[in-house]
Amino acid sequence: MKSAIAGCGTIAQLHGRVLTDWIDTSLVGAADIDDGKARAYAETWHTNAYTSLEEMLCQEQPDVLHICTPHYLHVPMAEYALAQGIHVFMEKPPVISREQLYRLQQAVKNSGARLGLCYQNRYNPSIRTALHILSSGKAGKILGARGIVTWHRDSAYYTDSGWRGKLAAEGGGVLINQAVHTMDLLQYLLGRPLAVEASMANHHLKSVIEVEDTMEAFIRFEGNINASFYATTAYCADVPPLIEVACEHMTIRIEEMELTLLYPDGRREKPRLEHREALGKSYWGTGHRDCISDFYHALQTGSEFPLNLQNMEASIRLMLAAYESAESGQVVRVDSNPWELPADAPA
Repeated sequence: MKSAIAGCGTIAQLHGRVLTDWIDTSLVGAADIDDGKARAYAETWHTNAYTSLEEMLCQEQPDVLHICTPHYLHVPMAEYALAQGIHVFMEKPPVISREQLYRLQQAVKNSGARLGLCYQNRYNPSIRTALHILSSGKAGKILGARGIVTWHRDSAYYTDSGWRGKLAAEGGGVLINQAVHTMDLLQYLLGRPLAVEASMANHHLKSVIEVEDTMEAFIRFEGNINASFYATTAYCADVPPLIEVACEHMTIRIEEMELTLLYPDGRREKPRLEHREALGKSYWGTGHRDCISDFYHALQTGSEFPLNLQNMEASIRLMLAAYESAESGQVVRVDSNPWELPADAPA
């Protein structure tokens, strides 16, 4: 099997390590419009450098394309590769608009190739253990939940990138870029989202970025479960994200790799978890290796990869609905909106 990477930034380094150290594949090419980045990446991971995605795919004929580019390029590149029968493994976010979701659905539907989405934090031992506890019934009925992300991003983070902070390129700010995993994990643990009411603001970089640095949301889930969500990059430091699920018999608290069970009588329990090496920043979690490995295993065996577009659609809709609510000031339904665009929708 042959693999290639589009985008040679920070996250692509992690993909390169996983592909060369743990996956039975040959990394045959890396493309970036910045020739210097492409060459440096190719030298590090002993592959071929390109400044054109089209040229790389034509010359190398890879089986799998990893998309690690700025957000607005994810869907166009996935469409191009899928149309050629090339499997795609895509970094978050999968889409930045409802139109892009429709386009991506059509691209997958019309291709014999497969699409995998990199929501690697679902593979964190803390999350998997929490899901097992909830599924087993040990925790009792879910009463509510909260997700909190308080991080720091300064102006240089945006201005040095050339694309971050621009609405057309990034699709949003703190939610779509930093806190998308936390919102996704709330959906993963709580189930089917029904509606969301959200608001957003730009507090500390008003003259620098076009997108929000703060997002809050009240989310209703099936089963009469409500969740509060808050995310900001206007804090002074990067604090481990907090996810807390309050249940009848215990409260489950997750802070990155740490899992704590809090009981009504005051007892605290920390289940023993098997921790993998974190390959990048701590808040990326430890799941990249497992997530990418799982995708390649699915390709080799014909089994289902759990993080496909259909299985991730509820989470993607929730993210888009939060933005729609924040922009409109209205409650937005997630479960009954006419999410599929008409057949004559623009490509």
